[in-house]
Amino acid sequence: MTADYVDPRFPGPDPYAALDSIPNSITVTSTDFERGGQFAQAQLGGNDVSPQLTITNLPEGTKSLAITCFDPDAPTAAGFWHWAVCNIPADMTEIPTGHGDATFGNTPGALVLHGDGGKQGYYGPQPPAGHGPHRYLFAVHALDTEKLDLDENTTPTVLGFNLYFHSIARGITWGWHENHAE
Repeated sequence: MTADYVDPRFPGPDPYAALDSIPNSITVTSTDFERGGQFAQAQLGGNDVSPQLTITNLPEGTKSLAITCFDPDAPTAAGFWHWAVCNIPADMTEIPTGHGDATFGNTPGALVLHGDGGKQGYYGPQPPAGHGPHRYLFAVHALDTEKLDLDENTTPTVLGFNLYFHSIARGITWGWHENHAE
């Protein structure tokens, strides 16, 4: 079955297609954007207010969570990571708006990584002007371990490698943004 974020309007691939061995059974929703809809101004790059996320249907055995935000439509061979957080307590199923700072809202144990823009914390959608619409995929991973042994210098790509081996389920919600040429 093709994911609903795979759409001919967007030039990039489905970054999760090769990872189909991890079930997409978690439900992720947001009060700040509609699934498949455009982002509000507050969430965009420059404002960088992370959206609210609600996480439901976590499987039994979930010991921690990780959240990533990825733009597969960036004009690179590797996409662009906008947010990566791991070691989130498993009972934290409501992520408040604006919780994407470098401390993840002072959540004990949470590890916030630097994204591809160099910022530690959430970096909002900001595609190049005139490049067309870009998707931003918010993936929540249920992990079989309470803590991934990583540090703040770990890249989101290395986090993704670790998630592949420790995820017992995943859920994705998404929105999009286009920066029209002036």
